[in-house]
Amino acid sequence: MSADALPTVDLTEWPHTFTEGDAADAPVVLTLHGTGGDEREIAALGPALVPGAAVLSPRGRVREGTANRWFRRLGEGVFDVDDVIARAGELAAFVTAARERYGLGERRLIATGFSNGANIALATALLHPGVVSTVVAFSGMHPFADREPSGSAAGVALLLLNGDQDPMAPAASVDRLEAYATARGASVGRHRRPGGHGIDRAELAAAQQWVAARL
Repeated sequence: MSADALPTVDLTEWPHTFTEGDAADAPVVLTLHGTGGDEREIAALGPALVPGAAVLSPRGRVREGTANRWFRRLGEGVFDVDDVIARAGELAAFVTAARERYGLGERRLIATGFSNGANIALATALLHPGVVSTVVAFSGMHPFADREPSGSAAGVALLLLNGDQDPMAPAASVDRLEAYATARGASVGRHRRPGGHGIDRAELAAAQQWVAARL
């Protein structure tokens, strides 16, 4: 799906927050929560990742019981790929509309997310590289399983930060994501740590350095 084919979204009907940065041209960090979170839970990750940045933080619009999510899943680690693709288009449309509403112009945008939020960030960058091109993914995995869309991801930069013993984002899935994204022309960095699902201080420090090198 090209940017020209993005769906129409109404920001007044999409819960989100926007906090301006320290300067009018400061980078914008798009923060995307994990399952069960909301737009406020993860917003603090923005300035932690890029001090002085503006923060754009939407809420996932899929409900699983009482939990907010970004797309449907058929079971633990089994994604509804059709819904992943559709919701990535919606998020790209949200970002496009937010640029206009908040006067963001061509300011650099870095998407970051945890778990389910990391997965939708990755999917959006790989499907809509002209809208989201830089992603810091904490505890994310391959969002497309065995239905990998085609098309170039040239110009996309991804940082994958994962625990080697994470049952919710298995290393094999992250390996496959790295190979897939690289084959499509994306630049992919990896940061591995012992342990499971989560974000630790060493990961955050690695992410800060990776982003700083690109700003």
